[in-house]
Amino acid sequence: MTQNLALMFNLKWNPFATEIPLQSLLVTARVDSFFWRIENHMLRHGGFALIEGEPGAGKSVVMRQLATRLADRDDIIVAALTHASSRLADFYREMGEMFGIQLSMHNRWGGFKALRERWFDHVEATRLRPLLLIDEAQELPTAVFSELRLLAAADFDSRAILSVVFAGDNRLKSRLRTPELLPVASRIRHRFIMEVASADELAALLEHLLSEAGNPSLMTPQVKQALCMHAGGNRRHLAVIGDMLLTAAVQQQREHIDEALFHQVFGDNTRRASP
Repeated sequence: MTQNLALMFNLKWNPFATEIPLQSLLVTARVDSFFWRIENHMLRHGGFALIEGEPGAGKSVVMRQLATRLADRDDIIVAALTHASSRLADFYREMGEMFGIQLSMHNRWGGFKALRERWFDHVEATRLRPLLLIDEAQELPTAVFSELRLLAAADFDSRAILSVVFAGDNRLKSRLRTPELLPVASRIRHRFIMEVASADELAALLEHLLSEAGNPSLMTPQVKQALCMHAGGNRRHLAVIGDMLLTAAVQQQREHIDEALFHQVFGDNTRRASP
């Protein structure tokens, strides 16, 4: 659909797709403040940070922005755990691959020691720590949470040689209240809570997406308002609805997205939602 978008709507890309160029994603003041705290405080002291919010709140986008923001710095090792539900042996295997260490699955203590020595060397050389990003952390086994806590601590828990950012939904928040994970929860230095977006926040996001894609007038003001209202405060739902409208516009060879198309695509639902 990319060529059709360019020809029909003067768009550089689909503003509602998941693969939007990173530099075109909206960074709010709250997100920027969280990034500053990670860069200027947590990475110097180590420890854990948490991004929490319901599905579709934008947690993975924030993690992607953080990873890219830090990737260009040669004084930080940034790694991302790709399979949060991995068992402990698989966790060590992935950690070894990420940090370039050969780990034996039959010698957990040896792997534990090798990782810590690698991080100690990095800390001494750069005065900063490696950073591990874990998305969908609500799926992380309790044993892996505990192992991360032990891996990060040094000198009788007076130093933290690893920084970890967890992102997860409310299931993660509930798990962190359990006795098994209270030692992890007590070490979370920074929290970023992604709440339900207001209509104004969704409107600002929509305007940003359309402008960055090259056509801020793609939708009429009425459609923009309706889209934000029916997204229910969920950023992902906003993108899903917008993509459905854009697909319908391409299929019907329309020049822009107006109220008629909106009601054609969502007519029954919008009428039922009306007072």
